[in-house]
Parts: sequence; structure tokens; C-alpha cells
Amino acid sequence: MQNVEIFRGLITIPQEVVITTHHKPDADALGSSLAFARYLKKKGHRVTVISPTDYANFLAWMEGNNDVVIYEGNEKEAERLVQNAGLICCLDFSNLSRLHELGDKVAASKAKKILVDHHLEPEDFADFSYWSTEAAATAELVYQLIYDMGDEDLIDKGMADCLYAGVMTDTGSFKHPNTTGNVFRVCARLTELGADTAKVAKLIYDSNSIDKIKFLGFALNERLTILPAYNTAYFAISQQDLARFHSQTGDTEGLVNYALSITGIKFAALIVDRSVMIKISFRSIGDFSVNEFARKHFEGGGHKNASGGKSGLSLEETVSKFENLLKEYKEQLTNNIKTFA
Repeated sequence: MQNVEIFRGLITIPQEVVITTHHKPDADALGSSLAFARYLKKKGHRVTVISPTDYANFLAWMEGNNDVVIYEGNEKEAERLVQNAGLICCLDFSNLSRLHELGDKVAASKAKKILVDHHLEPEDFADFSYWSTEAAATAELVYQLIYDMGDEDLIDKGMADCLYAGVMTDTGSFKHPNTTGNVFRVCARLTELGADTAKVAKLIYDSNSIDKIKFLGFALNERLTILPAYNTAYFAISQQDLARFHSQTGDTEGLVNYALSITGIKFAALIVDRSVMIKISFRSIGDFSVNEFARKHFEGGGHKNASGGKSGLSLEETVSKFENLLKEYKEQLTNNIKTFA
């Protein structure tokens, strides 16, 4: 990470600031963005958060949510804000392509750029980079940056809730291997600063629609495929499946973890036909790198045990490609893992 004094210099004079994050932002992306926006406002800046796309309704409780500008449908306003910004803060993504159409606008902007992120292989576009793959979440880094600035006292309850949500979700409720001692130290401080841990967990995990619960049951019963020979399981979800259960943004989030939770499974995938393209979520346990798998075969990437990708093929062709690729990785997927009874 670069010296924090570089960041201090970039925010000395109040200015127009844009904060943006990856498309279909999750709790870490949105929570870290909104908390960082409130921090910069307290430092005297005029700040707007721009999301490339919409996001799950279960994140709407976050303080500052009502002021977020969604690029899709508000292109002219968002592009004006980017054009007029003196500083653009890019949170929770390592490559401008993750902004989709908004990425070209950010790249063309003459504004100074800040990157705060924990994903692998960051693109070199920022004037200041606060980046570490050792962090479990971007929210953890946002807290650390504010702390390093000597401004921890500016973190209020709303900010603490947002940051806690980001760390909680990106550690899988503190179940993933990225749950370090620092994660617990940061969350302890956020709790002391006002984070309501029980409320945040309930709002994110226990705010399901009836359609979402029915979709979950359907997916588990009808769309889960288990491949014992490769210690792999996956879901393949069609456009018709999504329409049948009136699926909303966020309704498939976390589904892939059910496949990974099966005893003996080392590699799991969620393959969803989103009409414009096939979106894929990958998860793994142990030493199998889904980041490398996604980068090599599905134009994606992310973390070692959690990544995403995409495919321009049909759903059926994508599933076939995925299954055929497993043959190349059989030794890795079956080595040092409990097999099925």
C-alpha cells in the first residue's frame, strides 16, 4: 500500500468527488462506498456514489443509499458527475472493466483516481492505491485508511453498520479462511463505534421474499448437479427459471455456497443465463484456485477461493464447456479431499 500521506494530499482541498464500485454491487462494495462517501463529506467534500447497475433490495437500509446514482437509466447525470469530478474513488474492484460502460468514462476522466481494493492483479490506473490481498474485504481497508488518517472518531453508527456489513459478508459470516485476527479486531472496533451486528445480519440474511425462498427450494431440488468424480457441484439457472420465480437482483446471491457445503465438494459453480450473457460464480475450498480457473477459461477472476466469470455461449454450451474442463483438473480436485461414500 502507498503512503497514506499521498491520500492526505489528494483530499486536502474540498472538491467534487465521485465514488464508484463494481456492477451489481454486494454488501462490501456498497457498504464500503457509502461509508467512504460519508467520511469524505465530513472532510468537506461534495460526494456522489455512482453504481454501474442496480443492486439487491436487502442493501437498501444502508445510510446514504437513497442518494446513490444508478448509471443504467441515468447515464447523462452520471457522466456529468464523472466529467466534473476532481477526484474519483474506485472501491472493491481491480479493473475498470468491472464498471462495464461506466469504465470508459472513468478512464477518460482527468480527475485524480484512488483505488481501495483487495482483489488480485489490480490494473494500474490509480494515483493512490490502498490495496492488499491480505484484507478480507474492502470495508476492512476503508476502516484502516480512515484509522491511518487519524480520523477514526469520524466513524459514526451508520458508517460502522455499512463497514461491518462488508466485512461480515465477504468473510461468509466469519467462516472463510480470510477471517484473520485483524478482521475480528476491526469488527470489535466497529461494534464499539455503534455497529448493530444483530440488526445488520438480520437485514442482509433474513429479509427474503416468498419468491426467493421458493426459488431456493426449486434450485436445490431441480437445478443442482453433483459430479462425484470431480468433487464438483453446480447450479445451472435458465432465464425461464428466473422469470418463473420473479427473480430480483440479489436473489441468486449465496446460492453457490449451498453446492460448496456438500460433504466432499471441493469446487462449486453457479451458472446463470442473464440474457445478455451467462454469468458464473465460482467457489472452492483448499488449494484449488477458482481465480486462475475463471481467468483462464471464463474471462473472470477475483480471489483464490471465490471468483466470477462470464460466457458468450448458450447456457447449455457453457455447462458443457464447464464439465469438459473438469477433466483437466481432476487430479487437483480429487487430491487430499474426502471422497463420497
